[in-house]
Amino acid sequence: MLLSPNFLVIDTEGKQEINEIAIINKNGRLIYEAYNKSTFGVKSIAEIVEDIKEIIPNHLLVFHSAQHDLQILSQSFKQVGQSFPKVKTDCTYQLAKRYFPRLDSYSLQYLSQYLDLRVNGRVFNLNLAHSAKYDAQFTYQLYQKIREKMFQNTLNPFSSNRVDTPFQQHPDYSQIYQEEFNTLTSILTDIKLEPNHQSKGAIIIGEPGSGKTHLIMRLAQKTLATNRLLFIRQPNNAKSILFHIYTRILESLVEPVPKTNYSQLEYFLAKTFVNFMRLEKHCTTPTKLNLLTELEADPFSIYDKRKNFPKIEKYLTNWWSKKHGGSGYSLNIIKGIVKYCSYVDKNYKILVTRWLAADELKDAELKRLGLDKWSQELSQENFALEAISVLGKLSLLDEPLIIVFDQLESLSLPYNQEILLSFGEAIKDICTHVPNSLIILNLFPDRWSHFQEFFDPSVIDRISQSIINLSPINPEQLQQILKIKLASTGITLTEIFTTEDIQDILQQNSIRKTINRAADYYRYRVHGITLPQNNQTQLDFKPIKTYEERLNQLETELHQIKLQLAQLLDTEAVVTIPETIPLINKTEDHILLNYWETEKEILSQDYNNIKIIDDSDEIGKLRQIATAFLKRYSGKITVLRLRKLVIPENLVISHGKQENVLAFLNENGSRFTPRMKNFNQLLVNHPHLQFILIRDRRQPAINGKVGLREITNFTQSSNAELIILEKEARIEFELMYKMITDINNRDLEIDLKTAIDIWVKYYHNSWLVKKMLGQVK
Repeated sequence: MLLSPNFLVIDTEGKQEINEIAIINKNGRLIYEAYNKSTFGVKSIAEIVEDIKEIIPNHLLVFHSAQHDLQILSQSFKQVGQSFPKVKTDCTYQLAKRYFPRLDSYSLQYLSQYLDLRVNGRVFNLNLAHSAKYDAQFTYQLYQKIREKMFQNTLNPFSSNRVDTPFQQHPDYSQIYQEEFNTLTSILTDIKLEPNHQSKGAIIIGEPGSGKTHLIMRLAQKTLATNRLLFIRQPNNAKSILFHIYTRILESLVEPVPKTNYSQLEYFLAKTFVNFMRLEKHCTTPTKLNLLTELEADPFSIYDKRKNFPKIEKYLTNWWSKKHGGSGYSLNIIKGIVKYCSYVDKNYKILVTRWLAADELKDAELKRLGLDKWSQELSQENFALEAISVLGKLSLLDEPLIIVFDQLESLSLPYNQEILLSFGEAIKDICTHVPNSLIILNLFPDRWSHFQEFFDPSVIDRISQSIINLSPINPEQLQQILKIKLASTGITLTEIFTTEDIQDILQQNSIRKTINRAADYYRYRVHGITLPQNNQTQLDFKPIKTYEERLNQLETELHQIKLQLAQLLDTEAVVTIPETIPLINKTEDHILLNYWETEKEILSQDYNNIKIIDDSDEIGKLRQIATAFLKRYSGKITVLRLRKLVIPENLVISHGKQENVLAFLNENGSRFTPRMKNFNQLLVNHPHLQFILIRDRRQPAINGKVGLREITNFTQSSNAELIILEKEARIEFELMYKMITDINNRDLEIDLKTAIDIWVKYYHNSWLVKKMLGQVK
């Protein structure tokens, strides 16, 4: 079956020649009808043939019994001394056998009745059959049903319109931004060859949807076999910027290198260690010489004999102590890297990753791994900077690191100014203390101008040594991108889109918008889903609202007025979800539903990967979510404190006199108990507040007697609720945060307040919405 938007459904009646013919276009409209033997509207065979020749070029011809109809057409053309042209055809009789197998019959009557096909609201009537127009109309309905069946489980090739992380795999048209790509690789070469291996910076500047992260994906695909690429998304907590950067680096390091059985960290150790062994002064014994011979032949043979790992740890830590000293956390960081790579079991790898993130493991786990407990006085920021510095210094034995900062645009928003200032200081520290690295910032043009107002001039000079501008690409290049997207389907652009479709698609002003528009047209052509409005084209339309929809909107507006009055008067009314949800423009609904579907799938696949769950990061995400909600629903955000005592990271979200305290406590061991005990003290001190404590299901269970007792005390309080984030709730939380971040970063083009309304419409019963809007359990 060919998928062509330019199709015509044709039915002929006759035996040796055309007695009657009807042609219906792709929109279901009768465009031609003629009779050869009739008392009404008679045309000669020659006239009908000339008409057909004029109508059918560049169209796929659809028949119910193609063999029969083509025979009649061929004979009719032959009768007037012409040959029927070569055309592409589809036969609904044969297609129905494929897509609706094992039916008793495949006649047009049987299929129409079986599938409940209707023309003008009426089912197939045998008494009206065998007129060309009537049969063509039902053949058209049958063809549409077959198309729907064929593609109902087919992924829209344009649904994936953006690269979230460089470790994803997306089709890549490498001729786009090839010069910019070469610039990045040349900087890596410069860093490697420069005697001091000083880190260098590059700013990639491009408008939303221009392909900044896609370019980094290409860099990852081309360099992961040699360089380590570390991807850091937007920080969200001004107090823990460096720790955020380090934990994202760890998550990048445990990403697999494509087409191998090893992670980036395993690559890093193998390549680093073989170069370490190549240094002549380290190969002074037969044992070391034999090991070097094996590693030079295959660096990954290090993983064939895991009994060698204690030696590897000893060699590296002794060398580090002599070269850099043994103070601080560096020796433990090196031990942790070696330990991670020494294990095959994923559970052990998870434990070591948590330990490398300064998480507190149980004594039995530490003993099993042969690792030490971290100090209770450990400063996360100092620890993180030293850990990143260790990675940079180790990379001197191999290739430069690629450290990419992406999704930074929303740091320019007024409420993120403190984060932006702290981020600038963190970048300054990294430039100063981390050698042998290419530091890349992806930014919009206006954001880069804004960043320069806040960053230290010395930092600006360091990170902007290279400015790479991504200019808009031309329609021919955009068309090549679409063809690459379609390649896996075996369908060409002209088979699925009309010339007018393609022109509209290529009028968009960015790569992402082009792909989004192609996705809309795909749904329209394949599934019959109404084409959304497009402000850039003449296809705009404003659907007429029904009385029911208008009433819906009026009720919603009345609810909002009542809500605002209640807050102005400071009444005790609790904010509730309106029974009538705001009427949203169908296009905006459509945009978000497709976005959620795509991102949910990505988050679901990512859920079981190694993740570092940190309370400072969690509360940062929650603050971004709460800020977005409170732009739509009036309220305020504060924080609870208990003198200088340590308590869970928390936010107080207030609506009128209703206040919810949302806190995260994912800590373990001796860090958990004092925080839990102090949180219970807050609970006693503030009986008028509703306390919600949140912990991720993937964190270790609390087994200590005191910790369990404090949890029990908490859950037995009437104004307390413990939420364990299961997979579905975690994905909802991450999806909400990602949606808000993408909107603020202009990766998702929809108004934030509108997006919140649509979220409430579909998720009004979720834990997150209820807590954001002041509802209690």
